[in-house]
Formats: sequence, C-alpha cells, structure tokens
Amino acid sequence: MTLFGRRIPMSASLLLWAALWEIVGRAHLTILIPPLTEVFARLAEIVPTEGFAESLALTARAYLLGSTIAIGVGVPLGALMGRVPLLDRLLLPWVNVFVSAPLSALVPVIMALFGFGETTIVLTVVLFAIWIIMLDSRAGTLHVSPSLDEMAKSYGATPLQAFLKIHLWAALPEILAGVRLGLIRAVKGVIIGQLLVSVVGFGHLFEIYSSNFLMQHMWALLLVLFALAFAIDAVFAWLERRFDYFAAARQ
Repeated sequence: MTLFGRRIPMSASLLLWAALWEIVGRAHLTILIPPLTEVFARLAEIVPTEGFAESLALTARAYLLGSTIAIGVGVPLGALMGRVPLLDRLLLPWVNVFVSAPLSALVPVIMALFGFGETTIVLTVVLFAIWIIMLDSRAGTLHVSPSLDEMAKSYGATPLQAFLKIHLWAALPEILAGVRLGLIRAVKGVIIGQLLVSVVGFGHLFEIYSSNFLMQHMWALLLVLFALAFAIDAVFAWLERRFDYFAAARQ
C-alpha cells in the first residue's frame, strides 16, 4: 500500500482502526463499543483464569476434531470429483448449494439427529468447513495437465498411484487455499455450534458476557477469535507461497 508515493505497511491500517476504536469508545457514544485499551485490560484479566482455560480446551477440541474430519474427507473427495466426471456430476450441485447456503439454519437439523452433545458441535464445524475444501480441491485437480497422466501411464503407474503421487501434489496450491478458507469458516462453525447446540466453551462465555452486558469481556473474547483466524490465515498463506512451484508442474 502506498500513500503520497510512500510505501505504508499493512499494519498501519490496524493501527488506524485501533485509534478510531479508542476514540469512539472514549466518546461514550454507545455502551456496545468500549475503549480498546479497556478491552485489552479485560483480556489480560480473563486469559489467565481457569474458566478461560477450560473453555479454550473445549472449543479447541471440537474445532480440531471437526477440522480434521473436514480435511480428511473433503480433500480426497474433492480431488476425486476433479478426476471422475460421474462423481463430479453427482456431487458438484450439492457442494455449490452448501457453499452458498445459510448453514446456521441447518444446525437444528443436526441437533434433531444427533442430540445436544459434542458430536453435534463437531459436525457443525465439519458442515461449515468441508464444502469450500472440496470445491478448491476439485478445482486443483481439474487443472492438472493431461500430459502428466500420459507420463504416469508410460511409467506403468496405476490410477491410484497417479492420483496419490501426481494429481494431489500438482493440485496442492488450490488444496491449501481451500484448507485455509475451510479452517477460517470452521472458527465460525465451532462458535455457532457452542451457542446454538449446547452452551459450552467459548459459547458459554459469550452467553455470560452478553446477558450481563459485559461488553469489554465480550470484545476481549472476540479478539481472541480474530487472532486465531488471522493466525490460521497467515500460516496457510505462507504455506501456499512455499508450495506455489507445484503449480508449474501442471503445465
């Protein structure tokens, strides 16, 4: 980003928004937006507490389980969609529907089928994450050059060997992009699950803070979630840049 011919780091925008947040909070225009400095003060208070540690453990477990299932199922299934036309025609309409659908409306259906326990929260995480992973994995394998298939056949590779050792690796940039977007959507999924299904983990903390109008505490908890999503995005964006050279193998 440049301003008046000078390069401005992207972090400057965060500082600008932080300053505006502090100004609005100090002006006391609404109780919903407390000063940012007070939010950070509450963050320093609640993070070392036992209740926060327990809530974080519950949320992290559901998030990791759901994300692992979404990646473990979504990547191979999406990659197969890109290589098997019949499977693609069967699944692609549904994948497109779920990518654009309001998934929160489907949570009560999962609750009716699986109850109010952790299983439903994990499935909610899967529901939010898996579709974009499948779609991007499909896009990656669709762009694999047919010459790679010819090379695999000339060396006597079986279809399974070609899929595992060529197609998945050649599609890696898109797969990583889908995983990155899926994991970010999974953060939303685990919080919605813990708010709508069974009020546990961070959902329990959100319920306490919002019902008692503890806006500073609630914003502090939101900052933790924003930081988690930002860290996931940054790590996988770095991985995408590291593995970009695999895209050249598809030409």
